[in-house]
Amino acid sequence: MATTRENVLQALFGVLQGVPGATVLRGEVLPERVPAGGLLILRDGEPGAPEVTLSPLRYHWQHRAEVEAIVQGKTPTTRDSTFDALAAAIGTALAADRTLGGLCDWSEPDAPQPVDLPIEGAQALKAAVIAVTLHYTTSDPLA
Repeated sequence: MATTRENVLQALFGVLQGVPGATVLRGEVLPERVPAGGLLILRDGEPGAPEVTLSPLRYHWQHRAEVEAIVQGKTPTTRDSTFDALAAAIGTALAADRTLGGLCDWSEPDAPQPVDLPIEGAQALKAAVIAVTLHYTTSDPLA
């Protein structure tokens, strides 16, 4: 049986898979080619230290998962518009169900801080890590 943490991450992965045109991976290395619709790689991130309440014992997490959003294009304008559309689609997908099907209390993405990355002999990349804070509660720190 999967833990609450894993169920929440799988639900986030499912939401990202609904982003139109994007290829979505989890925990993978950057492939040699970035698909035309963009690439999203979900990283499990950091659960951090929970707040603990007693009677009943509960661990309240603010888990920061990371979504690497990457696009490739010939011109800065192409990269900018493709990245903007991809980031907006991630926001729309998350806003449609902030509780990820009831598995967490709330999910909230941070604004991206994109960077342009030149690639020798290929089209440049535009990429950012978008942190998604996942608020959920467990009865055990390993659950």
